[in-house]
Amino acid sequence: MNNEEDLAMMGCPENGTLDVSIFVAMIQKSDGEHLKKSVEDGNKVELLLYSPKRPVVDFGVAFLCLMAVGTIKMASYWKTFTVVEQNDDPYKELAEKDSMRTAKEDSEDETMVLNVAGAVCFVITASTFLLLLYFFMSTWFVWVLIVLFCIGGIQGMHYVISSLILRTWKSGGRKGIHVPIFEEVSYLSLVILLVSVAFAIFWCVTRRESYSWVGQDVLGICLMITVLQVAQLPNIKVATVLLCCAFLYDIFWVFVSPLFFKDSVMIAVARGDNAGGEGLPMLLRIPKFYDPWGGQNMIGFGDILFPGLLIVFTFRFDKENKKSMINGYFLWLLIGYGMGLCFTYLGLYLMNGNGQPALLYLVPCTLGVTVILGLIRGELKELWSYGTVLYPTLGDSGQDNRSVRA
Repeated sequence: MNNEEDLAMMGCPENGTLDVSIFVAMIQKSDGEHLKKSVEDGNKVELLLYSPKRPVVDFGVAFLCLMAVGTIKMASYWKTFTVVEQNDDPYKELAEKDSMRTAKEDSEDETMVLNVAGAVCFVITASTFLLLLYFFMSTWFVWVLIVLFCIGGIQGMHYVISSLILRTWKSGGRKGIHVPIFEEVSYLSLVILLVSVAFAIFWCVTRRESYSWVGQDVLGICLMITVLQVAQLPNIKVATVLLCCAFLYDIFWVFVSPLFFKDSVMIAVARGDNAGGEGLPMLLRIPKFYDPWGGQNMIGFGDILFPGLLIVFTFRFDKENKKSMINGYFLWLLIGYGMGLCFTYLGLYLMNGNGQPALLYLVPCTLGVTVILGLIRGELKELWSYGTVLYPTLGDSGQDNRSVRA
């Protein structure tokens, strides 16, 4: 009996044998229900059995890798792309100077700079939350996560769409309406919010449909772009602590946790074993279009956000130090991240589809590349302590007016 839509390899229990003299085949749950109904209705049913060949590489993996790399690249260029260039009209320069200063101050206030203690606490909190999901996961718990994902996706989608529109339509956010709790809200912001809410609700209602991965990926990408704008790494020291902790976190909960629990905690939570098969929405996914067994290719948000924080930092470092693409770090880390994803899915293939901790491959391919390049170029010390000069102010160019970050 197969109670799932996905197919699995059929086999005997360990150290067991079966004397089977008839053909046995596994079909999807929906196909089984249709077959049962046809038999009950007295219709003639004919079955043709065949053994389909699975492709060595599913092309959906390549598309998923492009989505992950593209998300980090978009997040890196986002502020550079969405900030409106200054007007060359000298009569408008003074009028725009104050608004630019205000925008700069707002950007600083909305940015959360991580430190070493925060990086360690973040990983400890993630481990605690993962254990709670493993022991207490149920349908209502998953619904809480779905609601939280929708709220984050709505906020991210609102930020992304409004930033793109205001880049070309400068006066779009001037006219507004008074809302009791939020005071004055622009008409444009209100319309975008309503569209984002409608999109999230539509995905939530249709999340079990075959096309629901599109809506989930759109919400997830918008959410991650927003997170990578708000959270920033000040230097390689914090990046090393964060990524090394995440590296150990991923390996422990995938490979080591079966020694203490009955199965891999990370894989069990990702599959939604205790929630009726309801998977967590905190991942990008795409169906295996060319695999006759079905299934989906997936990558968790953490496998994008953790390396993404480092890659976005290197983009900022290259820009502030006026480095070219070849002489900088951003391009090489983006290539290294893509190679790390290839190694991840290669390991998945060699391990016959068993879950792999992606950060096992991604951390050496990003943080390792940064350290090696820093040593070769003699810039590792500067990268290590770079966090003390994160945001230059709009003061006199002759003074080093930079805000110190702990």
